[in-house]
Amino acid sequence: MEECKFRIAQVVGKMNSGGVESVVLNYYKNIDREKVQFDFIVDEDSTYIPQGLIEEFGGRIYIIPPYQHLFSYMKTLIKLFKTNKYSIVHSHINSLSIFPLCAAQIAKVKIRIAHSHSSSGNNEFKRNIIKYILRLFSKVFPNCFFACSNFAGRWLFGKKFMDSGKVIILNNAIDTYKFSYNKEIRKSIRKKENLEGKFVVGHVGRFVNQKNHEFLIDIFYEIHKMDKNTELLLFGDGPLRQNIEIKVKNLKLESNVKFMGIKQNINEYMQAMDIFLLPSFYEGLPVVGVEAQTSGLSCIFSTNVTEEAKLIEDTIYIDLDKGAKYWAEQALQFKETQRKDKSSLIAERGFDIKKEARKLQNYYLNLLGKEYGTN
Repeated sequence: MEECKFRIAQVVGKMNSGGVESVVLNYYKNIDREKVQFDFIVDEDSTYIPQGLIEEFGGRIYIIPPYQHLFSYMKTLIKLFKTNKYSIVHSHINSLSIFPLCAAQIAKVKIRIAHSHSSSGNNEFKRNIIKYILRLFSKVFPNCFFACSNFAGRWLFGKKFMDSGKVIILNNAIDTYKFSYNKEIRKSIRKKENLEGKFVVGHVGRFVNQKNHEFLIDIFYEIHKMDKNTELLLFGDGPLRQNIEIKVKNLKLESNVKFMGIKQNINEYMQAMDIFLLPSFYEGLPVVGVEAQTSGLSCIFSTNVTEEAKLIEDTIYIDLDKGAKYWAEQALQFKETQRKDKSSLIAERGFDIKKEARKLQNYYLNLLGKEYGTN
């Protein structure tokens, strides 16, 4: 196969099987890779890099020092961008994008895209100070701007800039067919995991403060007090997993809380769930929320999750201040809900990856066409 003319540097930071990486990979799988190829710029302290998949599709992976070692990080990026002569650098690391995009500008990269995927939480004071300082420079180095939602765009670029129409909303789209509700898969997974006849609560997310697992366990503790025939499935990994395991043990919930780790077939496991909880402290627009709703799951999101994430009627929002018992009572209200496939509805609302990938591809090609005078 002839080498693709246009390679775009995708700066994804730390790959840990999280939402942002999932979004970029979803687009990569569905873009026309004979027209546009991706190179993945990844921090060396990443815990999950899908090297086989990326290389199979013709992509390249460059592992660089983490941004915490700023001097070597910048030096490596500048050299990489110059050597590969990229026309586009697309950074997905929110307020930290000022660093790779500064390096891109020094390396004379013509098109520099800042992409906002998240916001900030009220309970991460030290981290938020850094975010708010860096946010002041969010429009200095990029000359193109993306966001996964209006909420995420306003947070990073400001309301006035969002209202100017200069920010493109690129939905956290998924393969809606893959996540469509399937009774046979549900039956198979529930049998395999010994979940038959049980009310199954599900959550997918890295074990980090943002996802609020401590409160999630409190909610399930209250659910289990009201209904013993319940199970909680936790998918993901991360630095706080051990803390949550200890909490589960202390609450004597070991037999009812399953730590599932990272699964490549999360679409199948969502079929086995009965309700999906996302009590996050902050989000941009959670891709797992899109996936859960596509599979017809009833969902409860915290009010810290943007209203733009509500795609079906069976999704409700609850303030974290309402407390674990209230969350538990509301979750059990969905016990008799009849599950229905929502994949067509989600696709209609702009979250079909095939359509969105074409939109991104055309955007890239339009920019490249202007640069090379082919438009």
